[in-house]
Amino acid sequence: MRRILAGGLLAVTIAGCGVSTQQEVELGTQYMQQINAQLPIVQDPEVNRYINVLGDSIARLTARGDLPWQFFVVNSSEVNAFAVPGGYIYVNRGLIDRARNLSELAGVLGHEIGHVVKRHSIKQMQQQQGAQIGVTLGCVLLNVCNSQIAGAAINVAGGAIFAKFSRDDETQADEVGIDNVVRAGISPKGIPEMFQILLDERQADPSAVELWFGTHPTEESRIADTQRIIDKIDPAIMRTLTYNSPRFLEFKQRVQSLPAPPPTRSGH
Repeated sequence: MRRILAGGLLAVTIAGCGVSTQQEVELGTQYMQQINAQLPIVQDPEVNRYINVLGDSIARLTARGDLPWQFFVVNSSEVNAFAVPGGYIYVNRGLIDRARNLSELAGVLGHEIGHVVKRHSIKQMQQQQGAQIGVTLGCVLLNVCNSQIAGAAINVAGGAIFAKFSRDDETQADEVGIDNVVRAGISPKGIPEMFQILLDERQADPSAVELWFGTHPTEESRIADTQRIIDKIDPAIMRTLTYNSPRFLEFKQRVQSLPAPPPTRSGH
């Protein structure tokens, strides 16, 4: 208990003074290890190669391209994606199933990369009450919590304590996400398209996408806002951007051929 309290106090101090990039990476690495021990991470080499090559092609061109970016596919039918500090991005199989083209998947990655580039998770933690952030950072930075406490912070359906951002953060990640994919030579049209797919599905079957909407405050205005930004991009530039590719379609088929996702502990 003394170690846990000490870890909490150190974490509060870190939060109050600002978290360095090195501390952010250490935090993310520890949390990534906990997540990967809890979630059904896809181990297929081809799937992992594709998602990391695509993710790297976007992330390496951002202002934080030097982070140790890693991308993971979670074998969960729940529709979700989330970012962990330090450059760890997770995309659920359920979201890949709904992506119809490269642009839509890349748009999701670009958005989640945007959260990391803008350090939204770190800002979140710095704004939280001292006791809460102390327990959270103490657990993952110093590894002083038992597995039951650590596991409680992770939703096996694909959510995490870093997953829910404010509407302002989501809007900023949308804007940065558009820039991210364009810089990587990929069309941003898939960003509002994916929003529309999920909104349509929420009307037809709310339970299928409830996790996404619980962690991403998506509404019709975000479609209009992102489309407005895209409409301002020079048409000559838009014509040079890749919207879809045979490689993406092969990747999606590979994902769909994997063993069925295991039942989630959340009861979905």
